[in-house]
Amino acid sequence: MPSTIHTLGFPRIGAQRELKFALEQYWRKEISLQALEATGAELRQRHWQAQRDAGLDLVTVGDFAFYDHMLNHIQWLGCEPARFGFDGAEADLLRAFAMARGVAQEDGAAEEGGTFALEMTKWFDTNYHYLVPEFHPDTRFAGQADRLLAEVEQAQALGHKVKVVLVGPLSFLWLGKEKQAGFDRFKLLDDLLGAYERILARLAERGVEWVQLDEPILGLDLPDAWRHAFERAYWQLARSAPRILLASYFSPLDDNLRMACQLPVAGLHVDAVRAPAELLRVADWLAAPHKVLSVGIVDGRNVWRTDLDAALARLREVAAKHKGELWLAPSCSLLHVPISLESEERLDPELRSWLAFAQEKLAELGLLRAALDLGGQLPAAQQSAWDSARAALQSRRSSTRVHREEVARRIVSSVPGDDQRASAFAVRQAAQRAHLKLPLLPSTTIGSFPQTPAIRAARAALRKRALTEEAYRTRMQEEIRDVVRRQEALGLDVLVHGEAERNDMVEYFGEQLDGYAFTANGWVQSYGSRCVKPPVIYGDVLRRAPMTVAWTQYAQSLTPRWMKGMLTGPVTMLQWSFVRDDQPRALTCEQIAWAIRDEVVDLEKAGIAIIQIDEPAFREGLPLRRAGWRSYLDQAARAFRISASGVRDETQIHTHMCYSEFNDILPDIAALDADVITIETSRSDMELLRGFGDFHYPNEIGPGVYDIHSPRVPEAQEMERLLRKAATVVPVERLWVNPDCGLKTRGWPETEAALSRMVQAAQRLRTELGGAAAGEREREPALIA
Repeated sequence: MPSTIHTLGFPRIGAQRELKFALEQYWRKEISLQALEATGAELRQRHWQAQRDAGLDLVTVGDFAFYDHMLNHIQWLGCEPARFGFDGAEADLLRAFAMARGVAQEDGAAEEGGTFALEMTKWFDTNYHYLVPEFHPDTRFAGQADRLLAEVEQAQALGHKVKVVLVGPLSFLWLGKEKQAGFDRFKLLDDLLGAYERILARLAERGVEWVQLDEPILGLDLPDAWRHAFERAYWQLARSAPRILLASYFSPLDDNLRMACQLPVAGLHVDAVRAPAELLRVADWLAAPHKVLSVGIVDGRNVWRTDLDAALARLREVAAKHKGELWLAPSCSLLHVPISLESEERLDPELRSWLAFAQEKLAELGLLRAALDLGGQLPAAQQSAWDSARAALQSRRSSTRVHREEVARRIVSSVPGDDQRASAFAVRQAAQRAHLKLPLLPSTTIGSFPQTPAIRAARAALRKRALTEEAYRTRMQEEIRDVVRRQEALGLDVLVHGEAERNDMVEYFGEQLDGYAFTANGWVQSYGSRCVKPPVIYGDVLRRAPMTVAWTQYAQSLTPRWMKGMLTGPVTMLQWSFVRDDQPRALTCEQIAWAIRDEVVDLEKAGIAIIQIDEPAFREGLPLRRAGWRSYLDQAARAFRISASGVRDETQIHTHMCYSEFNDILPDIAALDADVITIETSRSDMELLRGFGDFHYPNEIGPGVYDIHSPRVPEAQEMERLLRKAATVVPVERLWVNPDCGLKTRGWPETEAALSRMVQAAQRLRTELGGAAAGEREREPALIA
């Protein structure tokens, strides 16, 4: 039986980030809503054609989103939160953007101060952020999905055979949050299933034969009630006319394997990259010859070429066991990789030959299908492509640029205690308070300030060699002077240099480390219009020279206030890169940690007394199955401590984490032993902080008091309310005051307005609590050692 090839999803942003730029133009009111819609239609058409050109049997519809696919489902299922006050007359995109970005008072929100955006958090263990559905006892579901149906009609009109993708009902419900104490969102399942039935029926009316229902929570440790609900839910949905392909990815099915195989669906997709050992078991349990087995054989999460010979051998084993249809696909949606290598002339030919982006991965599927169906007797052109892939794999395995002897020596020579500060936190805290003399509730920011068009233009000019290194340095120093002046005028207690010279918090450091490579156009979506260009870690990691010391030292010379050194931590450097797959990830992480440690030590030598090592991706690397947590958490915490433990007691180490749930790993966050942690808490109305209080988190903490991902500027009273709420769970003498995250994506007017109100809130509470006089200090620049 000939095999079928398909993809679970395709990148949305466009080869040149067309979606990002159109969104931002629309938000700046430079283009109309109709023009934005036209960009979306053109991108969908282009991406479907790319799938068809690659020989895919079905094009995937429903994976496109102007902001986020979970936000799409909130609208398609008719469960927009009532707090936004929509009357139904608004265009659906206007409602979507209101939910994603919040609504300022002047934009028409009914209540004073506007409406805050939906909470945002990480999509499983990826760096993609989704908007969290909100559930109440009175939440009801409609199931209209008019926009989805229009996209189906667009694809059909272009002559494509369509497979629609939806997030499955149990995953959608699981990924949301109850917004009323004591309410269990699981009670909404029956009504939600009715909405899915209505959508499936409408798709059937339009001739859709296949619907892919993504249930990635099948890779989690689920409560019994949720596990048992799958059978009931899918018996109900199976009555609809389209055939259902149930898709799981990112993690082994483990104890859910037998249940998933026996559900009344037409097919099952499994991730053979993350769970290769389960593949033959799935083939055994999926015994019914009428059921499709879709094998995620090409890595949808990383950029390395597939070992085609190994993949083909695995597929042949499966084909020998499974008597039904065999489909080949990437392991998950290709949302998580760049679109194409076509514009990557920046990469040297050898390294480029080791890589495969989304379009190249589709081509790999075509080669694997041909080899499987033809018994290995490939036509000449395909045999040539196969031989090239084989040669590239051998080239990578034998390349001398991958391994560095000095890096291996350093890892081997490390001794117990290398990952520990000299003194316990209480001793360090006393030394830091005596040295830094900061007020109660010290105010600061997370690190970055607005990246203005002038900054980006200067960086582009440097890249094109239209600006010399010296001229660029002068311009960036001007930006730093401006940022320092603004922060002093605002009254912030601990300043940052603003990171004007940095393109990205990972890329900037990776460009200065051996073992990293960089693409010209390897963009992937993080959230909304925010795109990142992850570096590629291809070899051993080594710091050649100081990376930030000169910039930070210059900024400190401009002010008597303390200046934070800003670094990206080893776990985030790992997680937000495409990581080599030829050695354990923990070893690569430790290599990065030693490189960051060298930078921390050099910053201290340069007189920088506060150093922030950001780890927003710390939880992101957590295995989805709890069985793997202990090993990961021990390794990740050790890597952070290696990076932070080379300094004296009086040097204060900060870290920052954002948009994640922390309560179930608080002991491990405490094990990082950072002197100060700053976290995102405003979108959850300080809900995330409560766990830190219940845990009695021992060190200092800065809960974010306003959401930087929204253009909305809250009033000082709102921030003060959040601070008061924070002070009920964390002793006020251990609280810091800061935004949720960096301010790179915001404009200066809203940034200064928000920070001014933040400082006001801190000063009011500080005065009320009597800490102002005791802690205030005016220091001369000469006192900064």
